[in-house]
Amino acid sequence: MKHLSYFFMTALIFCTYFSCKKESDGNKELSQIKPVVAPFNGIDTIATNDWWNRKPNKIIDVNVDRENVIAFALYTVQDKTLKLSAQLFPLYPKETREVRLEIKNGNGWELIQKRKVNDLGWSALFRVENWDDSKNVSYRVLYGEKASFEGLIRKDPKHKEEIVMAALSCNSNKDRGDRNKYVKNINHQNPDIIFFAGDQSYDHSEHTAAWLKFGMQFREVFRNRPCITIPDDHDIGQGNLWGEYGKKASSIAGDDGGYFYHPEYVKMVERCQTAHLPDPYDATPIQQGIGVYYTNLTLGDIDFSIIEDRKFKSGPKGKIPQIGPRPDHIRDPNYAPSSVDLDGLELLGKRQLDFLNQWGTENNDHIKVVLSQTGFCGGAHIHGKKDNRLHADMDSNGWPQKGRNRALKAIKNANAIHIAGDQHLATLIQHGIDEFDDGPWAFVVPAIVNNYYSRWWWPEDEKPGANSNGRLPWNGQFLDGFNNKITMHAYVNPDNPSNGAGYGLIRFNKKDSEVTFECWPRDVDVTTKEAKQFNGFPYTIKLDN
Repeated sequence: MKHLSYFFMTALIFCTYFSCKKESDGNKELSQIKPVVAPFNGIDTIATNDWWNRKPNKIIDVNVDRENVIAFALYTVQDKTLKLSAQLFPLYPKETREVRLEIKNGNGWELIQKRKVNDLGWSALFRVENWDDSKNVSYRVLYGEKASFEGLIRKDPKHKEEIVMAALSCNSNKDRGDRNKYVKNINHQNPDIIFFAGDQSYDHSEHTAAWLKFGMQFREVFRNRPCITIPDDHDIGQGNLWGEYGKKASSIAGDDGGYFYHPEYVKMVERCQTAHLPDPYDATPIQQGIGVYYTNLTLGDIDFSIIEDRKFKSGPKGKIPQIGPRPDHIRDPNYAPSSVDLDGLELLGKRQLDFLNQWGTENNDHIKVVLSQTGFCGGAHIHGKKDNRLHADMDSNGWPQKGRNRALKAIKNANAIHIAGDQHLATLIQHGIDEFDDGPWAFVVPAIVNNYYSRWWWPEDEKPGANSNGRLPWNGQFLDGFNNKITMHAYVNPDNPSNGAGYGLIRFNKKDSEVTFECWPRDVDVTTKEAKQFNGFPYTIKLDN
């Protein structure tokens, strides 16, 4: 027995030694392989470089088991072209960069493409031409021997009389928890497509970690259906963004126009969030080599125009008289709105406006929808806290007014509606251009989390406007802080259930040319009979014939 014990002890020491030696050799090998070096410094600690040597990430644990290294995938299909973007957790230098896409073929799986992971942001893009969009196809993304992410590429729902979109925005970092209630509700309602309007990340200089967190929270809603994601100001690291054709901003406030962070950081953000979208209408880069993604997507005979309403927009600083404490805030209700509506200021930019006008002449038998980051008016009076009343906010697309009106005319000429996010305040508005109600309808969806910088629709005189529909106290016709004409039909202030947090559901009735706007609180369970939307919703409109 003593000899047997001696034998086992020797074996244990032997195995432990070589196991530790193997681990030590592995670390030595790891340290000897040079990782890709990021072109930017001081931001995004896990985008690339020696991420494994850094402190544990506070947003998400990226040290996952290697069979879980594929975080999620996003896809769209347009003109029989499938584009699918696979998002991975960070890889070690010695690990392969190859990911594989397979589709279900009969009882087995068929390899259809291999792609390389980009070390800057850890995503890979698959592009498959001649895709058969007349049938559902199961897919899986594979990495190494064990890692897999499976889902369903849905057929084009042309046969359906009603197409449904779920729309969300503003995934605040004040709540790092799961989004299970959203996932459960949305999957129960089973929309045909998902739209995330921006601010998927609120962590500014840590996009990779925040993007991974967002994907892990919501991947069960886009695993099995197409998804549109577009970045907004917080995603690219700024509180506000006036892109001004991609120039370099002088400060992180960005109010003189442009992008503050390194252009490769901005390009990484846009690549991770938009590479799976249909090809851009005009892919010519803007300044600093920053790309564009404005395009359109048709699904079930609904034609979605996806625009970038901040990328070309003029910054206010140095171009207009500063009237408030900041170049973009106006507090004086007696200022002249014409004083800030100067010639030469742009909103969508000429090339993007040309796209919208061209898009408006095509597919006239389709219901048309414009998707963008934010609303085209000042749809809030109170910002952040109840004692912070702003008369006009240039972060909204109510400014510059001439650019706003050109954009709305293009949307109206296309007989389209507009869906956006950003404002942390759900609103349903019919715009006026020359007269009240001669412009398009616009639905700004609520924030996913609304315990950070909430906004209120709260006229100072606390009276309804003309032609109120009577559903809520302060509906009707108003002038915003830029003297833009708007008719407020519904709004969701943060003193509502879930602090006003929730999501939008838009139903497109092709047969009757109607659109129904639904607005659901975050904490409701839509599977119950008692489930109620926010007051003022649902709301159905008839499109022009």
